[in-house]
Amino acid sequence: MTYNHSVTVPLPYEQAVERTRAALADQGFGVLTEIDVRATFTTKLGPAAAEAVGDYVILGACNPGLASRALAAEPQLGALLPCNVVVRRAPGEDRTTVEAIDPQTMVQLSGSPRVREVAEDADARLRAALSSLGGAGAAED
Repeated sequence: MTYNHSVTVPLPYEQAVERTRAALADQGFGVLTEIDVRATFTTKLGPAAAEAVGDYVILGACNPGLASRALAAEPQLGALLPCNVVVRRAPGEDRTTVEAIDPQTMVQLSGSPRVREVAEDADARLRAALSSLGGAGAAED
């Protein structure tokens, strides 16, 4: 089972992060949290571990309207929110990968028709955000 959507773009890492933020905003998502994995690895595990992971950030994206509908349908879904979006670039690579959780995983865990509706909406928005990053030279998974 696939649990994410992915696009690889010919952009520098910093530009890919900024374009990802903008693409999410265009779809009604705000970024509530940001985890700089490389910085965390540097602090907790040392420079070698940080270098091995490369540039890597996890953006906790939230669309308040979708989150409200999901929590009204099933309050326990808060454990799955926000939607994580990863921007990463391995050492030595010249392309950056952007990945988003597939909201349909919520449906597989819940089975609720109301959750299915929210997941379909979130899925369409996340796919649109990734698609907008694609452009020429991008490869989608």
